[in-house]
Formats: sequence, C-alpha cells, structure tokens
Amino acid sequence: MRSGKSRQVATAVGFLSGLLASLDALRDVKILWPADALWEGLHNAQRLELGGGIALILVSLVIAVVKGTTE
Repeated sequence: MRSGKSRQVATAVGFLSGLLASLDALRDVKILWPADALWEGLHNAQRLELGGGIALILVSLVIAVVKGTTE
C-alpha cells in the first residue's frame, strides 16, 4: 500500500510542478489568446518553460490514468 501512496504523491507533485512552471512562464504575458500571439510574446526561455510545464502535466495525467486502470 505504501508504494501506491508514494506513486500518488509523485504524480501530484509532477502535476503541480508542471502547473507552476506553466504559470511562471505566462507571468508577464499581456495577451493569452490567440495562441500564436501568446507564443510570439514569449522569449525562448519562457517557451521552453511553458513546453516543459505542459509536458509535465500531460505525463502526470497519462501516468495517473494508466496506473488507475491497471489497479
């Protein structure tokens, strides 16, 4: 049972880290929509941080779904 709880905690930490990274990348952006205007307003480091944050969120969600269906 302990590994199940630690897996849940790791998934939650990954999700929250991705969310915080995405929000940090979007901190100084004035235009949030349309997406191409948002992307042009970001510097290269912010683009990398936003992409990494979204990737962390997606990986965490996929892991949660896969582990939820196998248990």
